[in-house]
Amino acid sequence: MTGLSRILGRSPTRAARGRLIALSVLALLLVIVLGPELAPVAALRGIALDGYQRVSPRPRVSAPVVIVEIDDASLTEYGQWPWPRTVLARLLERIATGRPAAIGVDIVMPEADRLSPDRLAALVSDLDPGLAERLERLPDSDAALGATVARRRVVLGMVGVDVGGASAAAPARQTSTRTIGGPVLAHVQAFSSVLRSTEKIDARAAGRGLVNAAPGERIVRRVPVVAAVGDVLVPSLGIEMLRVAADEQALNVRVGRGNIRAVEIGDLTVPTQPDGTAFVAYGRQDPARYVSAASILSGKVEATRLERRLVLVGVTAVGLGDVHVTPVAARMPGVEIHAQWLESVFDGRLLLRPSWAPWAEAGALLAAGVGLIVALPAMGMWSSVFVILALLVVFPVAGLLAYLQPGLLLDAASPTVGVELVGVTLLLAMLAEAQRHRRILRAEVQARREESARVAGELEAARRIQMGLLPTGLAEEPRVGAYAFLQPARVIGGDLYDYFKLDADRLFFVVADVSGSGVAASLFMAVSKALCKSAALRRGDDLGAIIRDTDADISRDNPEAFFVSLWAGLLDLRTGELQHCNAGHEPAWLVGPGLRVARLLEAEGGPPLCVVDGFPYEAAAYRMRPGETICLVTDGVTEAQDASHRLYGRQRLSQMLSRAVATGGVDELGEAIRSDVASFMAGAPTPDDLTILVLRWHGDATAKLSEP
Repeated sequence: MTGLSRILGRSPTRAARGRLIALSVLALLLVIVLGPELAPVAALRGIALDGYQRVSPRPRVSAPVVIVEIDDASLTEYGQWPWPRTVLARLLERIATGRPAAIGVDIVMPEADRLSPDRLAALVSDLDPGLAERLERLPDSDAALGATVARRRVVLGMVGVDVGGASAAAPARQTSTRTIGGPVLAHVQAFSSVLRSTEKIDARAAGRGLVNAAPGERIVRRVPVVAAVGDVLVPSLGIEMLRVAADEQALNVRVGRGNIRAVEIGDLTVPTQPDGTAFVAYGRQDPARYVSAASILSGKVEATRLERRLVLVGVTAVGLGDVHVTPVAARMPGVEIHAQWLESVFDGRLLLRPSWAPWAEAGALLAAGVGLIVALPAMGMWSSVFVILALLVVFPVAGLLAYLQPGLLLDAASPTVGVELVGVTLLLAMLAEAQRHRRILRAEVQARREESARVAGELEAARRIQMGLLPTGLAEEPRVGAYAFLQPARVIGGDLYDYFKLDADRLFFVVADVSGSGVAASLFMAVSKALCKSAALRRGDDLGAIIRDTDADISRDNPEAFFVSLWAGLLDLRTGELQHCNAGHEPAWLVGPGLRVARLLEAEGGPPLCVVDGFPYEAAAYRMRPGETICLVTDGVTEAQDASHRLYGRQRLSQMLSRAVATGGVDELGEAIRSDVASFMAGAPTPDDLTILVLRWHGDATAKLSEP
């Protein structure tokens, strides 16, 4: 994941592509948020606004509304619905004795009462003519209800409809309304006519109000405060009850900037949406709001229960159909929706979605989206995911705070979903680009692996060739025994050793170390070995001349300025006479008969080859005794380091050689050196090539003896 974060954050090309795609998505989302409201956007916004009320429903404080419900218990006691209008008249009279501020009837009675006494004769066949005549002389039920309505402060409900019919008509009477600031009919919800109660009931009511919910919503979130029927402005049931309770004769509708701002009743101002509707601030359903109509009719309710209250009369019995879905309940009677709105007005807990809300939401989406587009490519993977997840909380919390304090309904869902889409789009685009980059990297890695394998194969071949250039022994020469070991620090190295006979009685041997290591040093080593052997074969028995010629030949073609430290010897196998020359190399060690400790074979030498042009190298002489051994090493032995970076050194080599001087052969002595160096290093990395050459002269008298 860390590698992926680096890929995402450090490629300007990938960031630019991801940002371009994310900007396109952001622009499209802004058009959707600010454009005509689409059904999915409206549904998403509704979910957010409903969520606020489910999380924190309005507390019931003043309780100004009492609902008189025609419930199942009332139907059980007073018969099936619809009741005779005389029963409703008696119910209203009973309610009125409690001296309520206003009575709102959420029941529309557009047809004459079929149970009115004057209509019973037509319903019952074979009725006694005298009885039928007496029934016809009894008071009309609708007239009786109308008389009760006329005496009391009753507001009747009516239903706005868009299709005319026998029972639909324009309102015969309407509340006086005054508009302040401009015309309003073009902005409000409009109906072609209304469905209202019969003329006998409606004629002398204190007020009339619409009971409709806002159109186009499966979940009832808003109710119209004012609406238009034809060219007449009419109030809702709730606002009309407030007018009647306040004894006001008219409503004021205030308009500003082409939208409805509020409806005023005396000194009471009720803010509205631009179309004259109002959001209902729902509280939890509370049985304390309700009083059964049966209890009112039987006188079981104290008068103080209704005093100075707004009383709503409605049907709540199961099966009568006036049930709606609201943000806080899956089933809420329509009469309670009016009650909840009236309570929110009294409690001052009005909800408002201001006209600037879409612009604020679009601005939040734009700011957060641009911030993500700018910052996300420079962040790590986990930081990016955390920021995107954090935005799932930030906007809903901000929306909830706006709802709790000033009662503003701001849509948190649209900017939240929009920002998440922008963030996810940006991440996906960057991830896709990262995957493409990974594929390229994998291809490059594979190519490099193949190249490395090819190079490794070539290096291994070079190692085999290099090691193949080295001599393997002197099995056919009993006068001398030899041990040689070379271990490159890498696959191939720059150390070399060589020994060969110039003729039947002379042995040339050399140990050298080319500066540097690796391929270049190994190539220079091969060239140096070949030139040294060539000079030895040309010059014969003059070791000084051999070294001078070798120096000249190597220096001639040395563009990289390599140098070679070298120790060379020329041994006469008959007499033990040894010519030796040291060109800047580790000195030789002598061990053998008569020597209790190893000692250095000291002699003046010169600098490494290729350092000083034309240096006059000369050979020194030493006469070896039979059984005497000469040990040669490169600085890979003396400069070997352990884990604490301590050097192996000449002193430890001297002590080891002194301990090893016994009866062992050259192989045992050489292996003792190698093993001691390996034990000292104890697995520490090998910094330099390591070479060991051990030669023992047996003497001419022992030529027929085999090497011990």
